[in-house]
Amino acid sequence: MSLGSFHIDYDVLKNLGISIGILLLFIVFRNIFTKYVFQLILKLTRKTPTDFFTQICLAFERPLGWFFIIFGLYLAMDYFPFIEQQNALFLKLLRSMVIVLITWGLFNLTSPTSGILISLNEKLTNKIDSILIPFFSRTIRVILIAISISIIGQEFDYDVNGLVAGLGLGGLAFALAAKEAVGNLIGGIVIVTEKPFSIGDWILTPSVEGIVEDINFRSTKIRTFSQALVTVPNATLANEAITNWSRMGKRRITFHLGLNYQTTKDQIKRVVYRIDQMLRTHDEIHPDTIMAAFDHYNESSLDVLVYFFTNTTVWAEHVKIKHEINLEIMGILEEEGVEVAFPSRTIYVSPQSNELLQTMGSFD
Repeated sequence: MSLGSFHIDYDVLKNLGISIGILLLFIVFRNIFTKYVFQLILKLTRKTPTDFFTQICLAFERPLGWFFIIFGLYLAMDYFPFIEQQNALFLKLLRSMVIVLITWGLFNLTSPTSGILISLNEKLTNKIDSILIPFFSRTIRVILIAISISIIGQEFDYDVNGLVAGLGLGGLAFALAAKEAVGNLIGGIVIVTEKPFSIGDWILTPSVEGIVEDINFRSTKIRTFSQALVTVPNATLANEAITNWSRMGKRRITFHLGLNYQTTKDQIKRVVYRIDQMLRTHDEIHPDTIMAAFDHYNESSLDVLVYFFTNTTVWAEHVKIKHEINLEIMGILEEEGVEVAFPSRTIYVSPQSNELLQTMGSFD
């Protein structure tokens, strides 16, 4: 190996080492920035009146870390002996990676759980229903990805118009073939426009009962009270009767109180009057519809109808009020000397039958 060739090889190795060193240095810078500088910026943003800047920082945390590596790669290529820094393909790849990082950050920022859409919704005069937020989030994300792909395609001199036209024809053919998917999409639009429920509502359908957790273009996710997650296609849900228990203004309690047949007329009057007054003076009972009345004669009881509504619709509070009312009614019955009836049957034996039974007993 000649001296000249040795110097060439030495310069190549030196430049290669510098290039790798720059890249490793920026990897270290990335770790330092993520661990110290970014955490300091995050603390400062949390002291602002709103969490807007905090949400932006959290959304771009990982893309910003990767940006350090891409920037270090660009600087390292200035010394890299095999590829020039101004290489057209290399620059296109770098710009494409930056576009991907920006899209990544915006994708995180528009997440339904990121809080940015919820914060913006709270500041609006006409607030958007919470069920629309996941739809808006997914729509914005699809648009972001489409724009990102379009820009990257233009970077590589690809005919984006031809791609869009191809997607349009392909999408039409796919829509005609996938009737079920289109039906679910239309069902989701019907649910969003009619708004029979919102995220967090307790609903009852012929298919499922539980709390609505999420709705997307295809299906709605409902958490049952046994903590199972049920996914119902939107096409099915849009065609079912939906009872929204969360939108009740009041909640009903009704039952029959069976008194035994030894209860006198005056006792029934006093019991009914005291139950009616107790319900009307109770703070948790809705005052509009209260009924306490001697309803009908049952086979083994005199039935008093008790019908009223609680102000609260929360199930746990509703049950607690029902418990208190039942104890109050039990106290009224005890004070009036009235007993609750139980299923019973009275048998009357004629004198002739009594003599026959005695005669049969004498044979024993």
